[in-house]
Amino acid sequence: MGYHISNSYFEAIWIYHATMELLYTTSRFVPNYKCDGEDNTIAVIGGLEFETSFYMATLLSIYRIPQLAYSSASVMNDKCSGLSIYHMVPNEAHQYKGILDLILHFRWKWIGIIVVDEHGERFLQTMLPQFSENGICVAFKEVFLQATTIDYYMEVAEDGLNIFDVVINSKANAVIFFGDAESVSYARWLVRLSNSENQKMKRKVYIMTAQMDFTTNFYQRTWDLQVLHGIISFTFHTNEPPGFHKFLQSRKPLQAKGDSFIKVFWEQAFLCHFSDSLLEKEFDGNCTGEEELKNLPGDVFEMSMSGNSYSVYNAVYAVAHALHAMYSSLYKHQTMTGGKTWRYLSHQSWQLHHYLRRVTFNNSAGDEVFFDTAGEIKTGYNIMNWVAFPNQTFVRVKIGRMDPHSQMVAINDDAIMWPSWFNQTKPLSVCSESCQPGQSKKRKEGEPFCCYECIPCPKGKISTQKDMNDCVICREDLYPNMGQYQCIPKCITYLSYEDPLGGTLAICALFFSFNAIVVLGIYMKNHNTPIVKANNWSITYTLLISLLFCFLSSLLFIGRPERMTCLLQQTAFGIIFSVSVSCVLAKTITVVLAFMATKPGSRMRQWVGNKLANCLVLSCSLIQTSICTVWLATCPPFPEMDKHSMSEEIILKCNEGSATLFYCSLCYLGFLAIVSFTMAFLARHLPGSFNEAKLITFSMLVFCSVWLSFVPTYLSTKGKYMVAVEIFSILASSAGLLVCIFFPKCYIIIVRPELNHREQLLNRKVK
Repeated sequence: MGYHISNSYFEAIWIYHATMELLYTTSRFVPNYKCDGEDNTIAVIGGLEFETSFYMATLLSIYRIPQLAYSSASVMNDKCSGLSIYHMVPNEAHQYKGILDLILHFRWKWIGIIVVDEHGERFLQTMLPQFSENGICVAFKEVFLQATTIDYYMEVAEDGLNIFDVVINSKANAVIFFGDAESVSYARWLVRLSNSENQKMKRKVYIMTAQMDFTTNFYQRTWDLQVLHGIISFTFHTNEPPGFHKFLQSRKPLQAKGDSFIKVFWEQAFLCHFSDSLLEKEFDGNCTGEEELKNLPGDVFEMSMSGNSYSVYNAVYAVAHALHAMYSSLYKHQTMTGGKTWRYLSHQSWQLHHYLRRVTFNNSAGDEVFFDTAGEIKTGYNIMNWVAFPNQTFVRVKIGRMDPHSQMVAINDDAIMWPSWFNQTKPLSVCSESCQPGQSKKRKEGEPFCCYECIPCPKGKISTQKDMNDCVICREDLYPNMGQYQCIPKCITYLSYEDPLGGTLAICALFFSFNAIVVLGIYMKNHNTPIVKANNWSITYTLLISLLFCFLSSLLFIGRPERMTCLLQQTAFGIIFSVSVSCVLAKTITVVLAFMATKPGSRMRQWVGNKLANCLVLSCSLIQTSICTVWLATCPPFPEMDKHSMSEEIILKCNEGSATLFYCSLCYLGFLAIVSFTMAFLARHLPGSFNEAKLITFSMLVFCSVWLSFVPTYLSTKGKYMVAVEIFSILASSAGLLVCIFFPKCYIIIVRPELNHREQLLNRKVK
């Protein structure tokens, strides 16, 4: 196999010219004319730029000559559909995914993009929707002109400086640079022209694509390399063949016959001249030819095989294997037929397609090479980190790879050398700092969604992760902690005996119960004394016993609510209290009737006695009992867990069942109390030592005051304090009746027994 190398000069006219020279007689440029049969172009490899490959393909496909390209595969597929092209590099869509995964890996949400015209526009159209879907915002997107050799720097320098200003002044620390082989050199020119801003360039992390390469021109040797430090770039997968390093070391310009490039390269690389140099005398030194390639800086020449070189290496071997298969087939056919078709068929390059599509082999580096159905080689991308040292040396370090099969990006974070500005910490590239758990994002008006403010979660809500758009409500049995970043189980509370408040109320209930028993005992012991007999002892005993049960009924409200206690709480309280108030009402009416019966000719005497009082107590109590019976039969109270009244507690309480019947019961008690208070108030001035109206008036004033203040207090409290208010009202109103009605009489019975005689009472009346 022989080869011929042509230069494209990045110009379409020269690309077409060079391609046609490959097809026709080299000494005379006559289209479709070929007389030298020794030079038979069987396949073409090239080029590095998409445009180069595209222009070549338009001519080569006319003659069905295979072209093995190592430019962007996805663009070539779209523009060169049906052309005879085999791609030695992976589909560019895989690189797009790799860039996205790389940005997501480092959690960069605010990025900049610089692209080269048409090819870059395709990148923008493809990637911008994907960035948006993954929560990545673009701080800026700049496009500059495609590189050419003649007018490149003059045309784009001014526009490039404007782009340069946008980049360095942006808050985005991560910048995607989607360019071509000349883009790095162009960027270094911009840095050189804006030397005062050089330090700002070092504050960015640049992500470069596989199409971009970097080699320092001789006039850039003294320029600062630190601006390149920390760049992350995608490169086509490469694997060094055995002996490649030794081969490079053995290359000497004076010994390489037939290699017209090596002397030119040697002069440019070592800044020297050979005596027979065709170049102008740009350098002072003379080349000896014994200089060592390994001593060259990494930005001038790398001793390892690059991704582009590896693609060319595989392309050459792919053609060789396909030719071998084709000639083997032709030789077999000639042997079988006995014909002489070898010479004719060997000139038909279109037949090579059949064998190229089926070629598969392992190269000397151990990688398997074959083309898929789309004519693309199955290979991945390497991810490199550019490292520049203070002594102007430069190396590229592999930090990861994109697998060709799973399309997953694997990155070794510990191997990355970040730009010195970041002090070897992973750079952040966000428009706004992350919102911590307990906060949510609030969009800034007129800015991309990545730009936001962090606001605390509203009361009752939490955010468990960073950068949550909205806070969420905890479950009913949970509540937010103080930082509002997690939900804590609510504790179940009720008024228990262990609770200080519940224990105190229980002691008070027992204390007043004991006092009621003591008073009842005093009255029973002094049953025959005038002060006891004068006030209808049966009603008095009933009142004392009902007060005792009133005190004890408050204990039903303390402790864990159960079904039975909930049924008894309000109904027992309502019935027992109705008996107590009915007794007070009966005593009041008895006093009034007794004094009315003393008038001559009064018919009230027939109503004075125990019958009326007992009937009154019984009938009033039956009304309340009827209300409670209907209550229990239709909508009885039941235990429930209130998860909403208190933010941090689940309240275990008794639900009244029917609020209407509950308040009917209370209103009926209030009605009895008001009637009793009114009658006692009207009878308070009746004469006689046996008149209890004054005592009843004061006791009912206390009773009514307690229950009038109970309603608003009960409705404004929550949880166990609601129950405590009701217990306090029961104890306070019952204690008011006990103290105001019975303690003055107990005082006379115990402390002033001499007054507990009929004569003494009558004398007091006369006086």
